[in-house]
Amino acid sequence: MAHLLAVCSIVLEHGGDEDAAIAALLHDGPEDRGGLATLEAIRDRFGDAVADVVAECSDTFEDPKPPWIERKERYLARIDRDDVAPSVWLVSAADKLHNLRATLDDLDVIGDPVWGRFRSTPAQQVWYYSTLAGIYRRRLPGTLAESVAEAAGRLAREVGPRPESP
Repeated sequence: MAHLLAVCSIVLEHGGDEDAAIAALLHDGPEDRGGLATLEAIRDRFGDAVADVVAECSDTFEDPKPPWIERKERYLARIDRDDVAPSVWLVSAADKLHNLRATLDDLDVIGDPVWGRFRSTPAQQVWYYSTLAGIYRRRLPGTLAESVAEAAGRLAREVGPRPESP
């Protein structure tokens, strides 16, 4: 719950409207709990604008989920399009900023064991967040994009050179 409230707060701090705030609160629902049925319940209750943002911010509705790299490559391609609504970039960037901050905080507290929570390598995490930061800088320039880029840069410094690659 703390993650959802934090993402919503970041969205509102960066000018998001009511639909974007609601989408921020619901963005993990379909991906993590119920897939397309959950998305349709969101659409029925909150409307197309909210459901469309939630759908675009989800990397899969499949269960079990496809491999991590496949999901992330598809997500990157999907949000780096000219026809994406700015509210999608806003909610996505707020989500990723909070995820980055949580990972960095956990690295400070527990160190490398944090990587056991992920289905990817540290180098893949750096690749993903750095790529996202570039997309946000192009698509949603401003302080939020810069905050994601700064956090991704800190993650890259924390990870340092590693033998594995994305």
